[in-house]
Amino acid sequence: MRQLPNGCLYFAGLFKCYMPVYLADLSVFQFKNYDEAHWQFAPGINCVLGWNGAGKTNLLDAIHYLSLTRSFLHSSDQQHVRHGAQQFVIKGVFGTEEPTASVGVSYQAGGRKVVHENGIEYKKFSEHLGKYPVVLVAPQDVELIEGGGEARRTFFDSLLSQIDKHYLAQLIRYNHFLKQRNGALRLFQERATVDEDLLARYDAELIENGTFLAQARASFLQSLLPLLQKHYRHLTEHASEHATIVYETLPAAEYGERLRQSVIKDVALGRTTVGVHRDEFHFVLDGHPLKRLGSQGQQKSFLIALKWAEFDLLSQHLGKKPILLLDDIFDKLDDKRIGHLMEGVAKGHFGQLFITDARPERTRQLMRLGNLTAHVITIGPAE
Repeated sequence: MRQLPNGCLYFAGLFKCYMPVYLADLSVFQFKNYDEAHWQFAPGINCVLGWNGAGKTNLLDAIHYLSLTRSFLHSSDQQHVRHGAQQFVIKGVFGTEEPTASVGVSYQAGGRKVVHENGIEYKKFSEHLGKYPVVLVAPQDVELIEGGGEARRTFFDSLLSQIDKHYLAQLIRYNHFLKQRNGALRLFQERATVDEDLLARYDAELIENGTFLAQARASFLQSLLPLLQKHYRHLTEHASEHATIVYETLPAAEYGERLRQSVIKDVALGRTTVGVHRDEFHFVLDGHPLKRLGSQGQQKSFLIALKWAEFDLLSQHLGKKPILLLDDIFDKLDDKRIGHLMEGVAKGHFGQLFITDARPERTRQLMRLGNLTAHVITIGPAE
């Protein structure tokens, strides 16, 4: 694969061109620290500048909401309602070559979240995923390395759900029956008795859906790993270092037996301890755990390479370039890695880009050095 000057990509003898998705217009009402605000953006680079705490990250979070129907900061919608208010509203106009789609997300305290496109409310949020993709690079990405397995599962499930609707449907179904089984386990715990027929029905669903999810994850990694390794080598300039991800899951043949063997433990804990919801993705460098033995620089390069691979895969599968959100990365990355990232921007690898920075002159200097033109949005008092 090689990057072409016009933004097309070359795969297996074929040229493929992807139109960038871009957000032309964004409005928020009673969202986080904003009472009411409205912005217009350029299709290319948008620099969001302002003091720490001014609301730069909240602006990116609003974009994330419009794309994925949820925040990248908190799982609870209630936490995003401005203090003292009862609701928040986010509206945006997306497009490819021309802005054509109006998307809105609203949440009423004590009520429900509503997502709509061109005035038509979605019955299922899952119908929206993949339409207006974003890739986020943010300080909290370090949790993918330092955190537990849930953070990595969430990352891969979110990525797979955007590019494979069947995977998303199976994941929703699996989580539904997992919740039902866990509820039954807590009931068995209270009653000191186990309904084996009921458990058998739940287990059958978990086995069927879980086996599909595990196979899809393993297959997906085969597509992601070459991209991860290519970008890691480019970022580090060390062709000898081998970055990889090892997927650990139950052998399909053992799934049913392991569920049956875990019943006593599961009842005691009130939750299901066996299944693909416990799978692990191990980040490995030269055969060693990245978390324990990788240097800070190696870990940062791995994360950026992973996000770059995410961007490429979304582009390939959805046929459009995601919006790239870079939140406060200049304080977390060294000049070398920032340089490689901005090189990709200059070569047209990415489409619409949002960069937040609390030091405006640093961003302006980067734009000048890269001979790049940017639309500047100042949050809070102007510098």
